[in-house]
Amino acid sequence: MDGDRNQPSAAVHRYSWLIVVLLVFALRLPFLHQAIQGDDPYYLYGAEHAQIDPLHPHSTRYLFQGDLVDMRGLPHPPLNAWILAAPLAVLGRVSEAPFHLLYILWSLIAALAMWSLARRFCDHPSMVMTATGLFLAVPAFVVNGNSLEADLPFLAMWMAAIALFVKAVDDNSAAMLAGSAMFAALAGLAAYQSILLTPVLGVYLFEKRRRWNAAWVVILAAPAVLAAWQLFEWSSRGVLPAAVLAGYMKSYSLEAAANKLRSAAALIGHAGWIVSPLIVFFLRGNQSRAMLRWIAAGAAAVCALVYDANPLFAVAIAGGIFLLATCIRRDFISLWILTFFGGAAIVFFAGSARYLLPIAAPVAILAVRLCPRPLLIAGFALQMLLSLCLAIVNYQHWDAYRQFAESLKNDAAEHRVWINAEWGLRWYLEQEGALPMSRDQIVGQGDIVVTSALALPLAVNALLAPISQSEIRPAIPLRIISLDRRSAYSAVSDRGLLPFEISTAPIDRVRAEVVAERNPQLIWISPGDPQAAAQIISGLSPDGWMSDKATVLLKRPDHLLPLRLEISIPPMAPARHVQMLVNGQLVAESTFAKPGTYAISVPPDASLNGSALTVTLTVDATFSVPTDRRRLGIVIIGVGFR
Repeated sequence: MDGDRNQPSAAVHRYSWLIVVLLVFALRLPFLHQAIQGDDPYYLYGAEHAQIDPLHPHSTRYLFQGDLVDMRGLPHPPLNAWILAAPLAVLGRVSEAPFHLLYILWSLIAALAMWSLARRFCDHPSMVMTATGLFLAVPAFVVNGNSLEADLPFLAMWMAAIALFVKAVDDNSAAMLAGSAMFAALAGLAAYQSILLTPVLGVYLFEKRRRWNAAWVVILAAPAVLAAWQLFEWSSRGVLPAAVLAGYMKSYSLEAAANKLRSAAALIGHAGWIVSPLIVFFLRGNQSRAMLRWIAAGAAAVCALVYDANPLFAVAIAGGIFLLATCIRRDFISLWILTFFGGAAIVFFAGSARYLLPIAAPVAILAVRLCPRPLLIAGFALQMLLSLCLAIVNYQHWDAYRQFAESLKNDAAEHRVWINAEWGLRWYLEQEGALPMSRDQIVGQGDIVVTSALALPLAVNALLAPISQSEIRPAIPLRIISLDRRSAYSAVSDRGLLPFEISTAPIDRVRAEVVAERNPQLIWISPGDPQAAAQIISGLSPDGWMSDKATVLLKRPDHLLPLRLEISIPPMAPARHVQMLVNGQLVAESTFAKPGTYAISVPPDASLNGSALTVTLTVDATFSVPTDRRRLGIVIIGVGFR
């Protein structure tokens, strides 16, 4: 059952909140100059658009992994874009320190809400600061609190809504209830998962004051505001953001069963590291269930080792199972954890550690209730050390992108620079005038292409000569992301589901290359031929599939030969009309009635000048399949002179 309300001494009551505030500033100020990172650029695009369309900051488009996407499909409503728009309007530009200084506010709100909840649910005044300290030491709070993404604003609104609701129910306070409704509404504008506030608050209300009708209305504030925003966008712009998001979920196969299973496994592992495993495995529970918890944790560890022979993964999975099994209790704190975790396992697909921030507070409170105090102190120290080390590594990662972009400032002033990367590297290069690459981008001789091995690069069909490169390898042997892709801290991958990596592997390799003149050697190109790759300019994959347009470079034969195109139109392909252009001039086109294998031949033409010829193929329609993000036209068997 929930603990009785604390009656701390006057001194503790007066000053403990101030200690919490000072601890938050101590965590955040060293990282005030944190570089733009992760998904920060996409929220900043929304903030930029808000300067010209304040009511619709997401009604814009940007290139993502080479495709032009609608920002209304972002998996977050517009609150964070509005927040970022305010300092941008004042400063006129994005400056790291002032923006991060503003974002300390969300850490303060979350931490003070945690302090308030700890005073309510911890049995002794000395446990209040311990629980709050465990909350502040959560890796995702320390690391992700230094970003400009929506996680901390949402956490602040979520925590404030619950803290005020609990106080409103306990004190029968209409003012506190109104405050809770306001923060719940803001949470609805911050994240789709805010709808889970309704069952969490509903549990507490049902236990304590189930006849308070006004409170039953308040628990619906988050989904109501989320629905109102959807209707506003639909009535004013004719588009439902949720429908756009669902479309991207389908086209990117994000809701595939395999993704869901990996995500759920990663979330279990992250649950085991919200507080230190030193604390998790010493949680006391119902004696009759103690053996069952250990059996479940042991079985989970064995399964984890079979899947991935890494002790860290086994500890994480066993810890997560042990924690969740401990929560099979009929009290609000345990039901909060189980309710949100169950919703997260259903809703999310990437399995990121930050997704579980909304249950960091109840996990910390559960820990101080059920774990011996000496272990709490040791666990806090170890967890804070781990979190700070992860935050330092994270800082060095994104700062390396900032420095690399700065080193190319002079090159960007003299050449056209293409960005073959996402995240922070893309942002800083854009500030120097570089342009993000679209899929099948044609780059010209003398252009510079900046490529990250990690940050979602595209295939570039060009002859490239290196001019600069950098390997990002922090000395601290911890990684939340790396080229090994073993960590699921930010997102799950096929290579591993670790909560973080213990490794000295490079995080990324970044290179800048200049586009050199092509010197074609082949008069006939088969897409699967490795030697043909240098002559494929755009739109043609090694498996033969072309998009709506493909361009290749051919060596002119020593004597006149017909130009021939051999294609296959599979049954699922809707394309029927094919055009062939040489040096921009239409030389042949054909329409085919049904799928099959065909050839188009152009007679020898002595009027075509040059030692090399550019051949462009186009089709009238494309399609895509759930497991392939490409726009697929037809299959090219070969093209050239024969």
